[in-house]
Amino acid sequence: MSRGVEWAMHVVLSLAWVDDDCPVSTAALARSYDLPAPYLNKQLQALVRAGILSSVPGAAGGFVLTRSAKHISVLDVVTAIEGAEEAFRCTEIRAQGVGANMPASQLSMPCAVSMAMRKADLAWRRELAAQSVDDVRVEAERHAPGIAERMRQAYDRT
Repeated sequence: MSRGVEWAMHVVLSLAWVDDDCPVSTAALARSYDLPAPYLNKQLQALVRAGILSSVPGAAGGFVLTRSAKHISVLDVVTAIEGAEEAFRCTEIRAQGVGANMPASQLSMPCAVSMAMRKADLAWRRELAAQSVDDVRVEAERHAPGIAERMRQAYDRT
């Protein structure tokens, strides 16, 4: 996974902590994590296209969550940044090299490697889909008491 997923998750968490309808600018979000604003903006736009964030134009504009953090899964964020493709792509190399002369009937059976990878991918996606951003927020607050207030202060929401 790219660093963009980590960045996107932290931004979505930040907006969940702010928990108001006032947008937070790209510059403020980037500054709070010491990230390059132009690259972060690409992640933010991907989250907008996925319907996770809404972009508010203007001098006081920025980004807000489109729905409650309880209704945004971790998989939603990952998919917004990485896309919906499976992590593993079978290219049927078993039909090359020593397998080039394998009977067609053996190649018609699903590849055991592909099946194992797809099974793992499905388990991973189910786990991410089962966790909401709010679940992650609660866990983050358990590990770092006071983080919610520090984030609200960082975005002038005291």
